[in-house]
Amino acid sequence: MPVGEPPLVTSIREGNKILIAAASPAARSLGILPGMAVTQARAQVPALEIRPADPEGDRADLRRLAIGAARRWTPIVALSGEDGLFLDMTGTAHLFGGEEAMARRIVRLLARLGVTARIAVADTVGAAWALARYAQFPRGVTVCPTGGHRDALAPLPIAALRCEPAAIELLKRLGIERIGQLAPMPRAPLARRFGAALVERLDQLTGRVAEPLDPIVPPEQIVAIQRFAEPIVTAEAIEHWLAHLMPRLVTALAQAGLGARAIELVADRIDGVPQRLRIGLARPSRDGAHLLRLIVRRIEEIAPGFGIDALALHVRRADPLAAQPVDEQLEDRPPDLAPLVDALANRIGDARLWRIRPIESEVPERSIEAAPPLDPPAPQAAKLKPDDVRQLDRSPELHPWHHRWPRPVRLLRRPEQLDHVIAELPDQPPRRFSWRGQMHKVVRADGPERVRGEWWKRAAEQHSVRDYFRVEDEAGQRFWLFRRGDGERQETGDLRWFMHGAFG
Repeated sequence: MPVGEPPLVTSIREGNKILIAAASPAARSLGILPGMAVTQARAQVPALEIRPADPEGDRADLRRLAIGAARRWTPIVALSGEDGLFLDMTGTAHLFGGEEAMARRIVRLLARLGVTARIAVADTVGAAWALARYAQFPRGVTVCPTGGHRDALAPLPIAALRCEPAAIELLKRLGIERIGQLAPMPRAPLARRFGAALVERLDQLTGRVAEPLDPIVPPEQIVAIQRFAEPIVTAEAIEHWLAHLMPRLVTALAQAGLGARAIELVADRIDGVPQRLRIGLARPSRDGAHLLRLIVRRIEEIAPGFGIDALALHVRRADPLAAQPVDEQLEDRPPDLAPLVDALANRIGDARLWRIRPIESEVPERSIEAAPPLDPPAPQAAKLKPDDVRQLDRSPELHPWHHRWPRPVRLLRRPEQLDHVIAELPDQPPRRFSWRGQMHKVVRADGPERVRGEWWKRAAEQHSVRDYFRVEDEAGQRFWLFRRGDGERQETGDLRWFMHGAFG
């Protein structure tokens, strides 16, 4: 078992059974293999970590990897089952130093991405598939010499033919377990006994029958380009041509069924120094007028130099956007904040615009998190069955932020320690304190509000106690501060005071 690696498997339901879909090397070393029942695996290894499998997500990741390989390594890339890719290296291997060097570069790149890969290079698709899955070779890469795939495939098992399990089982009963035993046999008796599929797979493996690939075609980038016979240098000219480019871009987005999330304007200057201007959107959009306004507001950031001879609008990110139904109702609807969010985000930056989302937690700094300004609402809980015991709970759902426990509008990222604090123990607020080099004298206070640590999450917080106070100083500033410890038991805290936020 690999040192420090816990046994991990993924599970999938097939009918009434829950089976192992995939197993880590640590789990395989303990005898846990794909296809085994989860109950059997758990009885064999009680410390086994089981997570649900995500076949759809795996297929989507494999397709994204194929698109990346088609753009980076070779134009012909096809899917190979649920865990493999076919790469046609013909005419591209010399660009990367040869077949072996190219394969090793791919393995190293995937390793940096956290993906373990085995690559076999052979003359035929079937030979490469068989060698990658059944041959034993070090360092994850093997290159079969030209014309040498017959000898390399001879010791491999019959399962490397990619034929039906029934045919493989029948061949094993007849004593044929290796490809080298099957290859010299005449084709006609094999076709009559096992069907034409076995003969076709055998001929594809040796190269007698071609096996075309169904390549993955990367989606084309949506772009609208306008070139000029004479360079333009003024902001008015740039705005004029952007007004002509934007309808073309919107039409291309509509034909693709997409909405833009990020658009980049590239202005090619005659001196070869392109000017780039990027805008982002809070939600997918094909509103040409809105997109044009966002770009025109930032035209002054473009330095035309001695002139611009081409303008291009590139869609850097897009999401599916279906046709929107026409709402004929005259009822008052909430205003759409997306245009305002887009205008603010493109002016001050996406990182400076967010909203606060509540989280169920006892500790104040863990009870909130930053969320996108127009983050979609949380999905509704699944409807309970009539016989579910949870139907008996008639109490209303509690909001994580209770109105009786006000929180400051500004919560510090980390509580800051206060100096020169004068306070009576155990339940009195501070009379005076110093924060960030400035002395504050308290004239009004409310509290304490006791907050205990989340002992079920962190053992170190088993006895942790905080007493929070809302205080107001002579200048009218209101603060939210706390004392660490209850003032009676030493294990609850060291009685130091901290500033945690400020009220408006």
